[in-house]
Amino acid sequence: MNEPLHPLTLSEILDRTAQLYRSRFLVFLGIGTIPAGTMFVFAAGAFAFITWMGLNARSGTNIADSFVWVFLVLLMLIAIPVSLGVGALGEAAMSDAAARLFLGDKITIRSAYKASWKRGWRYVGLFLLQGLVIVGVPAVVFSLGVFGMIFGKVSGLAANDNSPLFGGLVFLLILVLGVFAVWMLLRLCLAFPTCVVEQAPAWNSLKRGVMLSKGTRARIFVLYVMGVFLSQILAWCVMFPILIAIALIPGLQGQAHAQAVGMFTILVTYGSYFLVKALVKPIFGIALTVFYFDQRIRKEGFDIEWMMQKAGMLAPPPASELKPEIAPLAPAQDSPVVSEPFAVATVMPENPEIISTPQSALEPKTEEGHA
Repeated sequence: MNEPLHPLTLSEILDRTAQLYRSRFLVFLGIGTIPAGTMFVFAAGAFAFITWMGLNARSGTNIADSFVWVFLVLLMLIAIPVSLGVGALGEAAMSDAAARLFLGDKITIRSAYKASWKRGWRYVGLFLLQGLVIVGVPAVVFSLGVFGMIFGKVSGLAANDNSPLFGGLVFLLILVLGVFAVWMLLRLCLAFPTCVVEQAPAWNSLKRGVMLSKGTRARIFVLYVMGVFLSQILAWCVMFPILIAIALIPGLQGQAHAQAVGMFTILVTYGSYFLVKALVKPIFGIALTVFYFDQRIRKEGFDIEWMMQKAGMLAPPPASELKPEIAPLAPAQDSPVVSEPFAVATVMPENPEIISTPQSALEPKTEEGHA
């Protein structure tokens, strides 16, 4: 974008996100389709296998149980690492493309994934750390809490026990852990743009993302709420016409086709979910990148630094120096004090004797030896 950098309000961030997405719609859609399509392929494979198993079981075909479990285990062993890797690369590619386009550079699907592939393990590590903090910790705490209530024989576990204690405690635990997960999501949501733009390690990106998210988490929460509502609306818009069309086809009516219609409906539901995910994912990726730059503008004066770089007054620092821990060097006594994030280097003359030479010694002398 050629617009000058300046602090943005929430409406301006949403408008800038829509402009960026619309200007390179196919590129961002392609970047978001690869992770969503990978998950859809594995989900469709598992669904087809389960359907095939059900049909063979009803027709009386004997299939070894060991084969079923071996297939499911192999599918999980392949699907989990591949999905994690593709998801991490997709997040990094989305942040890279959004950042380049925000700063006025050209983007392609290939260049975005090529840039993320070079530091793939770093992004996978960051993706795993985010997942462990946001999802893993609440899941472990929930499992421990439920098992503790089961072993403690809390009232309401038995079928003939009408006490609401167990159900109430489970609901309260889900509510508390859900709030914790959302809170951690808002704290860590700027870690990927930080890692991609500043090329920082995964752990440092998490810490810096927490720092940059201060003061804007409420606005990011509004973004997530709007995104969830948009996802649901798009999912229903995609799924409803297909379901209505299925219900109006005369050849699919009756009990003979009830099973086929049910399986097709489930497949359409999953397909619409992944299609909507591919459409909505760029919105979150672009908006979070814009939030990242907006926070750097507000906290660190990135807009001034960027204008100086474009004017040739400040050389862009190498990737090894793009760390938040770097402090500015101390300026010389006669040099003006420059605030962060710019560093001031004091250049000393090659001949230090010039400084210590008195002014009278530098005055010209006559033949008599006197000035």
